Amino acid sequence: MDEAQRELLVPAQIEYLDEVQSFIDDQLAQAGFSTKTKLKIAIAAEEIFVNIASYAYAPASGDVRVRFGLTPEGDAQITFLDSGVPYDPLSRKDPDVTLEAADRGIGGLGIYMVKKSMDDMRYAYCDGQNRLTLIKKKD
Repeated sequence: MDEAQRELLVPAQIEYLDEVQSFIDDQLAQAGFSTKTKLKIAIAAEEIFVNIASYAYAPASGDVRVRFGLTPEGDAQITFLDSGVPYDPLSRKDPDVTLEAADRGIGGLGIYMVKKSMDDMRYAYCDGQNRLTLIKKKD
């Protein structure tokens, strides 16, 4: 891990969402990100963490590692790592948002919103871990 990165390790349980949110918000504040950008990242991070807590280890349990760093350009880079079931959320087809909610299949809308609100997202499965990275440019 790059020494400029900060890291938080918590159980993959919904009740740790506030701790994850506070960790990310503190890092963004220290790096001078705007309130608008912090809010976009907070919504995206909530979606990702809740999905991991809900599905990665079910019915068992495990941990989530959240890494925060800045790219060389000064953009926020947040990586979620878990050792749960391998799952690439970026491979899922985007929902057809032109359809009424009742006509769309269940699932996928949250990840779609995260994709639209971040400047880049990357997924890799290596060393037995899901690694989902969110990148948001500093405004």
